[in-house]
Amino acid sequence: MKYVDEFRDGDIAQGLSKAIAAEVRADRRYNFMEFCGGHTHAISRYGVTDLLPANVRMIHGPGCPVCVLPIGRIDLAIHLALERGVIVCTYADTMRVPASHNLSLMRAKARGGDIRMVYAVTDALRIARDNPAKEVVFFAIGFETTTPPTAVAIKQAQAEGLTNFTVLCCHVLTPSAIMNILESPEVRELGTVPLDGFIGPAHVSTVIGSRPYDHFAEEYRKPVVIAGFEPLDVMQAILMLVRQVNQGRAEVENEFTRAVTPDGNLKAQALVSEVFELRRSFEWRGLGEVPYSALAIRAAYAEFDAERRFDLEYHPAPDNKACECGAILRGVKRPTDCKLFGTVCTPESPMGSCMVSSEGACAAHYTYGRHKDA
Repeated sequence: MKYVDEFRDGDIAQGLSKAIAAEVRADRRYNFMEFCGGHTHAISRYGVTDLLPANVRMIHGPGCPVCVLPIGRIDLAIHLALERGVIVCTYADTMRVPASHNLSLMRAKARGGDIRMVYAVTDALRIARDNPAKEVVFFAIGFETTTPPTAVAIKQAQAEGLTNFTVLCCHVLTPSAIMNILESPEVRELGTVPLDGFIGPAHVSTVIGSRPYDHFAEEYRKPVVIAGFEPLDVMQAILMLVRQVNQGRAEVENEFTRAVTPDGNLKAQALVSEVFELRRSFEWRGLGEVPYSALAIRAAYAEFDAERRFDLEYHPAPDNKACECGAILRGVKRPTDCKLFGTVCTPESPMGSCMVSSEGACAAHYTYGRHKDA
């Protein structure tokens, strides 16, 4: 790749659109879930769905780490800032996710909590060095992509002897969530849609590689195509999925060969394995409790675990009753099916997590799709 605009070429997109239309069968429907929030954003931004046949449906999955963060975890961070007097550092999108008692991290900051937006975990380390008399907690969220930097920060803090730095770990794992969508009775009771295949995440796959998805192809007979973030990447992946479905194949294919390998980044994987271990269970917004789907800090690094240091106890909290984020994250409903969408709930005043991040299904559709609806 020389230039990113090579993957945004309109003429090539039209050619891919015609190729997909020529491949699809008129007697069936194709339901594909893109799991990555980056793909959701790209599909909305570039109008990919407008270039697809009517019987090819893209379903937005729970691939936005901000969107799947449960309210109870944000409540813990707010508690640390307002009740324990610590400095809480977190990424920008997390600041506006609605929490309990009509609060968010942003609103807790307005109430006097020392909550600081950072661009990287290294910023939190610097704040800890600059404030030796204060406890500094990094509110760590994200999929496998953002986990290695958190592991590096914990090891760096240990090497420096930073005794006032801890991590509130909310890192979650992509394959576990996909498996939960496919087989969990609890999720099926909440409502599901038929799925014919998945577009595998891009950045996550650069870390974990393509092999972890083999299980879904072999066990569940669901094809997976790992794709890059650009519109032509996504359209090529859709064409590859259509071909697999038509041919009765269920394989893992890699469209994003310029960045993803079968084994991924082994050094990053080893680092994560050294610092973190699997949690028995973790709550996902929209999916409920998902077994072995998140990471906790190992006992060897317990001094940097905010849950241990501050003796935190997690309490689940219900979503806003009128908010449909849970159903939207499972693909059961679309953003426009929510009564709050675009009126009470907007990116400037989000009522649910899907409207907070630009990778959320509701925020993406509000930004790029609502005018077409009108």
